[in-house]
Amino acid sequence: MVNNSQKKQNEWYEQWSLVQDDSLFLFQEWIYPNKLDDFKNAEVLECGCGGGQHTSFIAPYAKAITSVDLNAVSLAKNRNKSFENIAFKDEDILSMDLKKKFDIVFSIGVIHHTDDPDLAVENMIMHTKKGGKIIIWVYSKEGNFLVRALVEPFRKLFLTKISRKSLLLLSKFITLLMYFPIYTLYLFKLKFLPYYEYFQNFRQLTFYRNVLNVFDKLNAPQVQFIDKERAERWANGDFSNIHISHYKGVSYRISFTKN
Repeated sequence: MVNNSQKKQNEWYEQWSLVQDDSLFLFQEWIYPNKLDDFKNAEVLECGCGGGQHTSFIAPYAKAITSVDLNAVSLAKNRNKSFENIAFKDEDILSMDLKKKFDIVFSIGVIHHTDDPDLAVENMIMHTKKGGKIIIWVYSKEGNFLVRALVEPFRKLFLTKISRKSLLLLSKFITLLMYFPIYTLYLFKLKFLPYYEYFQNFRQLTFYRNVLNVFDKLNAPQVQFIDKERAERWANGDFSNIHISHYKGVSYRISFTKN
């Protein structure tokens, strides 16, 4: 394989320079039914570490972590400089060949932003030991009609050329506007409202973390929303302990063991 088949996207470096994901409870829910304790004494491969936020969550548990990213390795390395069990590599998760297999290979919120999510999963499986586990969290096609139909076209038409600092200010303004309906109308049990489940998390998060959610949607240079059929296809093979669940109506938690 040839490294770096995807182009570097500076948007991600700028994003993780400006904001950080500090919500441990979300990470724990995204890896469900797996737990942090499952990482104990494991050799772990993190596919797409971004700014290294999730790396810091598992570093106290894992025996060793190899964290790869195409755009923000230097930021992740600096964030985790107090840990001695992490090796950071500037790699493309579609084409990397690390010449090693791992106990756990995971990717949280990354492969739906790649050129080819199917190839990303294939490469994750290739890097997993027999008896090892693959853990994935991705945006779902189901439940995201408004983002696909409105937010994505708006982003492509108007937001690609503005500075990331200006985009962050816009994200803060949009987040402020969201507080009124989410703390009034969405407090009623009106489950037919769009993103009803998703906004339950909004009320648990800080303003800063909610801004990150909005900024991430407006900043991502590309996204493929994954439908259930595609998620099931990833786990269709010589695998066991297969788990696929729709999380808060907007994403999929996927995990399986390689036989």
